[in-house]
Amino acid sequence: MKQSQDLSKQIRAIDGKSYSLYKELKGIYQFDGYQLGLDRIQGDPFAPPSALSVRIPWKDTGIPQVYIQKKHTRIALQDLLTRRLSAEFEAVTFKARGSGKSGLLTTSRCGQTVLERTACQITGKELIVRFHAGFPANGRRINGRELEKMLFRFLPECLRQALFYGNMDAKKVERAICLADDQQVIRQELKNRHLAAFVADGAVLPRESGVSDRPMKGAIAFCSPKSLRIALQLPHKGTLTGMGIPKGITLIAGGGYHGKSTLLAALQQGVYDHIQGDGREYVITDDTAVKLRAEDGRFIQDVDISLFINDLPNGKDTACFSTLDASGSTSQAAGIAESIEAGCKLFLIDEDTSATNFMVRDVFMQEVIGQGKEPITPFIQRARQLYEEAGISTILVAGSSGAFFHIADTVIQMDRYEPADITKTTKALCEKYQAAAPGESPVFIMPKSRRIMTWPRKMLEEKKLKPLKIKVQGKDSFSIGKETVDLRYVEQLEDGEQTASLGKILLCCLEEWTDGRRTLCEIADRVDGIIREKGMEGLFSGTPTCGYSMVRRQEIFACLNRFRRS
Repeated sequence: MKQSQDLSKQIRAIDGKSYSLYKELKGIYQFDGYQLGLDRIQGDPFAPPSALSVRIPWKDTGIPQVYIQKKHTRIALQDLLTRRLSAEFEAVTFKARGSGKSGLLTTSRCGQTVLERTACQITGKELIVRFHAGFPANGRRINGRELEKMLFRFLPECLRQALFYGNMDAKKVERAICLADDQQVIRQELKNRHLAAFVADGAVLPRESGVSDRPMKGAIAFCSPKSLRIALQLPHKGTLTGMGIPKGITLIAGGGYHGKSTLLAALQQGVYDHIQGDGREYVITDDTAVKLRAEDGRFIQDVDISLFINDLPNGKDTACFSTLDASGSTSQAAGIAESIEAGCKLFLIDEDTSATNFMVRDVFMQEVIGQGKEPITPFIQRARQLYEEAGISTILVAGSSGAFFHIADTVIQMDRYEPADITKTTKALCEKYQAAAPGESPVFIMPKSRRIMTWPRKMLEEKKLKPLKIKVQGKDSFSIGKETVDLRYVEQLEDGEQTASLGKILLCCLEEWTDGRRTLCEIADRVDGIIREKGMEGLFSGTPTCGYSMVRRQEIFACLNRFRRS
């Protein structure tokens, strides 16, 4: 292995020469206390920055071994170290001067959630951090002096301050680990107590703004209704009280702007753990939960939507339904069928973002348009069956139709961001307004599982010309070759690194497993197995790089289902 002195000599030898000679530096170098890997080097100062990695013997970090003995605490620690390194890099990035991206030092920028990322990996034997660096240039000539400043002065100090226990606030590290322990216990308690979700007393649910996920200052703290309040005994926090939402059908009602959608938004992100100070640290939801909505114009292929839609006038088969331009109702029906296949046990639905004709049909409309003339069986007639026959609960925000009260097991009213349990009151009113009750439900048949996945013909032709590349457009979409996968309405994606991971997973699926014999479930099982065994790094054929984070099985299915395979 080369030494740091060798790297210094090489940099000085190419100083002032063509920028492309930077590629000669690729390799691993031994520094004092760590190994520096120059894994991928940019070919131009304006190109995407170079990918670097650092490996530190775990025992040298001084971090207590007990913190990495459980998976959830190891992930929490990796998240904390990534945040610390990112903060150190922010203080020195672009201090090395030059053109283009010269002097850039950056790693993953974490949001309010705790995600497993390729930016930081703890193996037990070593700590690996991955990041990006813009190699300095004057025009398109190598600026070796500035690169030496980055790699021999800025980087060692950042690593020392961010990753070694002696320079950390030990209490802060301990709090992050303890929080992860407590969150894991709550997730187990959801299963033990037959709950769909838990919202702690004192939680802050409103966010700073539509473009900020930080907690709103001065927001009203959550306070559970007494009838739904439960007490949990946590290993570190002790007794924690809050609202336990039972499995079944839960309705969130209330006037406009009183906090219904805010509560649902907190629940939909409760599939992830949150950092200390977020306000939603103890808002925990069944980790298979899926937020459903209408997606007009969505691509659908070979989905069994017959649970909700049958006997179309054009005679189209709804047990194997495909369209390039779905309506709101067909897209929502497909979303439910796909989520069932992905293992979802909790649907989160907001009436405002749903197709009205898919959700409910009132008595008057049933009288005007006879049952034999309407191909849609509305969700209100299936929700009870989904729970009793398939074990899938529903939490639904309703603001316009009283029919939903008739099927609800629990009704929560939000009044100026304060919840009240009005189940008994509404059940009494349901007796008075029997005409609003949903009609009889047709026979319940689980959607058929699918379907063999193969390379699209046009992509095979494209692949013959050159290797397919993935381009990520923020959180909302990515392109693979010339094909764009639209993820705008997959609302539980947290950041662009998850979208990048989905692109990597899709490409891996196409390269390795689309042989015409595997179903989507089998492909997803294969991805799950690799990630469980090797982490996200298992999806890389070469050296992993910074910029990818863990995704749930539900989002993997959502991605595969939105990829046009014809």
